[in-house]
Amino acid sequence: MELWQVPLSFSRLRMFPFFDLAHYVASVLALKEQRGVVEVSVRSPLACWFSAMLYCFGGSVLSSLMLGEPPVAFLAKTINILLASSVWYLVFYCPEDIFCRCFSFLPLRLLVAGMKEVTRTWKITDGIAHADIVYKDAWLVMVAVGWARGAGGGLISNFEQLVRGVWKPETNELLQMSYPVKATLIGAVLFSLQRRQYLPIARHNLMFLYTIFLVVFKWLLSVPPPEILEDVEDGGQYWNVLPVLLLSLGNHLELRIKGTHLFCHAWREISVTL
Repeated sequence: MELWQVPLSFSRLRMFPFFDLAHYVASVLALKEQRGVVEVSVRSPLACWFSAMLYCFGGSVLSSLMLGEPPVAFLAKTINILLASSVWYLVFYCPEDIFCRCFSFLPLRLLVAGMKEVTRTWKITDGIAHADIVYKDAWLVMVAVGWARGAGGGLISNFEQLVRGVWKPETNELLQMSYPVKATLIGAVLFSLQRRQYLPIARHNLMFLYTIFLVVFKWLLSVPPPEILEDVEDGGQYWNVLPVLLLSLGNHLELRIKGTHLFCHAWREISVTL
């Protein structure tokens, strides 16, 4: 295979079953890390299961609602539901918590996280393609649906919390976006522009480059340097630590980065030579 054929072959990858399975594992593990979820799994397994399904299929639910389609359409994918439900059971009810302990092994966790980001690219492109069929050439609709399909789990997090009996309006992703939601929005804009032929790049090349961006940054942000951990109060605000992260990883490079309002509100101006 020649080098130029790699992006084309990559764009033809099938997400089921391995990449979808990694997405389910990463999503349910993220759910379990939320405060009070373990208690909910004991008190009400049904509520816990429904929350897990929203984590796994939130993008499909939200994009269906936006297009006026049945939000329960994802339940028709029986194999996917059974696979996600099996992962949910193993994460919350596996004896001695063996399943979660296996995925606490950093290389395995990074592998799963990277595969989940690959599925994000596919979800964005699928959402944009579907929106273009329903609303021809409506690029704003394409951006919105692609964003919803790729980051639906985060965008409906308030509803998911209500299922567990928690109400935290201050965690609304539209008010304070997390890194995955921001990155998905950027991807939705790029792929929509490419589909409308405003971006002079082939679709498979854009998919390849964007996925590399997602995976690399996911890995970098999953293993922050120790000095960053001491300074960060809220680990969910990835964009706030990005300037310092880049500085710490730039060994033998001369970098000059100034803190901006986009990345952080509290960081003072940074000028460091490594």
